[in-house]
Amino acid sequence: MVNWQSPSEIQTESVVFGRFIHTLFGLYLWEVFTSLDFDWQVISGRKRFRWPLIFYFAGRYSLIFALIGILIALDVTEPVNCQALYTFNQLFGNAAVGLASVNLSLRTMAVWGQHRTIVCLLVVVMLGQWSFLLHGVLLKAEWMDGACVITSTDNKILAISFLYTMAFDLLVLCLAGWKLAAGERSKLIKLIFGDGLIYFVIAFLANLLATIFMLLNLNAVMSIIANVPAAIACTIAASRVVRRLTNFSTHDGFPSTSGSSTLAFRHEVTGQSSRHITIKPGGNLHLKMDVVGMNSIDAEYDAAGRMTKTGDSYDDPEIQAIHDDFKKPPY
Repeated sequence: MVNWQSPSEIQTESVVFGRFIHTLFGLYLWEVFTSLDFDWQVISGRKRFRWPLIFYFAGRYSLIFALIGILIALDVTEPVNCQALYTFNQLFGNAAVGLASVNLSLRTMAVWGQHRTIVCLLVVVMLGQWSFLLHGVLLKAEWMDGACVITSTDNKILAISFLYTMAFDLLVLCLAGWKLAAGERSKLIKLIFGDGLIYFVIAFLANLLATIFMLLNLNAVMSIIANVPAAIACTIAASRVVRRLTNFSTHDGFPSTSGSSTLAFRHEVTGQSSRHITIKPGGNLHLKMDVVGMNSIDAEYDAAGRMTKTGDSYDDPEIQAIHDDFKKPPY
């Protein structure tokens, strides 16, 4: 039977933990670099920037800062301000965990069409999560025996934070799955169920694993050994959800049950449209489209696809494009 509290065991696990963090840092850098094209498209304006992407960028790069701080704390050989360093690490690390949950929640809100009850519920739960995460920043650390050592922390708050985050991610997973399962089997829903919803599952399982180690409390190292992997897994999962749905909506739009939505990253025309197509004697095709709040489009095409008659909106460039690109209609 392993004596988890023995100094030799703790020393061994400390070495393993340090190497594990270095490996995870390399893994996360690989994830960031392989997806930089998306970030650049948003920054350069090739993709339209929408306010939910603020949380995407904040969570994605907060974790980088946290990992850099953790590596400094593990590898430093000269005395440093350990209190400031560990406060920095906790602040950005907890922010990354909280922002991952925010990103997943925003996707769930979009799937529900910003239903007021769902939005209010998730916002309240988010505020509760952030209160625990910010309390977890309060710790004390000192330089001792050639290394930065945490001398005081509230393990109960840390445990509650992970339990809360785990329950939050489970709630988001259930709400998203419930709505998608009850909705139409559209292209977006197939996308979510195909490989999008799995990211919600990954985030939940990562926090579940960290919570289990925290509650087992085998020793100081084993209690936190799954914390960083959980933060990385949640951030990667949430970031991929945002990128996939943003890329999807760029081409196909994002379904919403309550009109236009910035959360859904969709483009929408104000008003409603109706189209009337009739075939007149002589084989001509008559097309009329009325858009509420816009000019009426009334046009006729012959059998060869040439426009023979238009309404007052013929001078519109978009109508010209229709005329130029029109193909022979099927009979």
